[in-house]
Amino acid sequence: MKMILAFIMTIFALQANAQESTMDSVMNKNRSNRLSVGGYGEVAMSRNFYSDHVSRYSQPEEHKNDPSHGRFDIPHAVIYLGYDFGKGWTFGTEIEFEHGGAGIAYEKEDEEGGEWEQETEKGGEVELEQFWLQKSFGHWANIRAGHIVVPVGLNNAHHEPLNFFTVYRPEGENTIMPSTWHQTGVSFWGRHKDFRYEAQFLAGLNADHFTNVGWIHKGHKSPLEFDVANKYGVSLRLDNYTIPGLRIGLSGYYGHSIGNSYPLNANGVDAEYKGQVLIGAIDFTYNNYNWIVRGQADYGYLGDADQLKYVYNRLNSKSPYKHSAFVSKNAYAIGIEAGYNVFSQIESLHKKGQKMYVFGRYEQYNPYASKTKGVDYGYTEVKRMAVGVNYYPIKQIVVKAEYSNRFLKKLYNNEPSINIGIAYEGWFDLGHKTIVAQEQSDVQQLNDRINQLQEQINELKKKNI
Repeated sequence: MKMILAFIMTIFALQANAQESTMDSVMNKNRSNRLSVGGYGEVAMSRNFYSDHVSRYSQPEEHKNDPSHGRFDIPHAVIYLGYDFGKGWTFGTEIEFEHGGAGIAYEKEDEEGGEWEQETEKGGEVELEQFWLQKSFGHWANIRAGHIVVPVGLNNAHHEPLNFFTVYRPEGENTIMPSTWHQTGVSFWGRHKDFRYEAQFLAGLNADHFTNVGWIHKGHKSPLEFDVANKYGVSLRLDNYTIPGLRIGLSGYYGHSIGNSYPLNANGVDAEYKGQVLIGAIDFTYNNYNWIVRGQADYGYLGDADQLKYVYNRLNSKSPYKHSAFVSKNAYAIGIEAGYNVFSQIESLHKKGQKMYVFGRYEQYNPYASKTKGVDYGYTEVKRMAVGVNYYPIKQIVVKAEYSNRFLKKLYNNEPSINIGIAYEGWFDLGHKTIVAQEQSDVQQLNDRINQLQEQINELKKKNI
């Protein structure tokens, strides 16, 4: 009996160790999974076969035969960091380096007659594009607060480089709206059955930043150490996934923009007008049968657009917002692209998981779609086509090449170019899988030992009987 009791005590001890190891395995796995690291990045090369002179639109005939020019660029290099605190609380951040980062540089301001202007950036920016805390109550209800992406339009909701065929982000939405549009605010989002939904409350846009060639593109930026929130805005998005392979999205934005600046001017245009911004967008993505097709249509309205020229900060020559051109009441962007995976018809490459999409894209956009007080900037109306290929050697990496051409009004010169790029997008394994596998192996060995001891106990019981 003493031997049996000893064996039983040994089994209890091993079972306790096994259970503890199992719990540790789960906890370690969760702990390792709590920290997420990822990102995406793009490297691009362009050769532009048109003039880059500042007067190419005001004096198009003089620059019709100007030489081509090229550039290398890193449009975006992004690092994702996320952490799961447990009990439904998570944290996420996205740090973005645009065009190589920040520094001191000079650039020619086309909107100011080509004068040289010193910038506090070296061709780009370093931005905290996302920084939020989230409480999840279930897949149907999540509250996120902090600096968040505003998912209005196709490009903002799906801005990573594997979500579009062209080397650079689609021009239309990238011209008339912020891209990527990110602001500080609060978001409620979730998913129920075939629908995903999101509603956001945000700081308003700053009309001091609106331009004739970019409409509200710069409106979310601030040269200050904080985002001014004298006025507010809301955004909404709804996506449906009912049809296999197809996602259809509706999104929109409404907010006031005049007077959302610092210092707050209590008189004049700033106090008298609101500058309502209203945007409506529809977009879709179809990915099935070796085809990927994407499309979007965006329309924007700006109230009191004819008054922006007289806002105090835009008149002050020492202000960072000085801008002498009118801004349009309306802007629009439409685009569609389609690509077919030709490697799907080559069995050897298909088995290796490689893909080669041959694609075409067409888009049309105008950030100055209405002539404010009869003033016209005809070069803002653009029709653009692009054809090219996307090669995926592995799932997370794509090599892109395209020929594109911007077709402007007859008065101006068209703008053809060749663009080549490489991009990646993915999450990085921090080594937790190896740890978890080792712990699972240890647990299995303990369980095997327990089974052996159990068999020995059974044999002893038979002998004593």
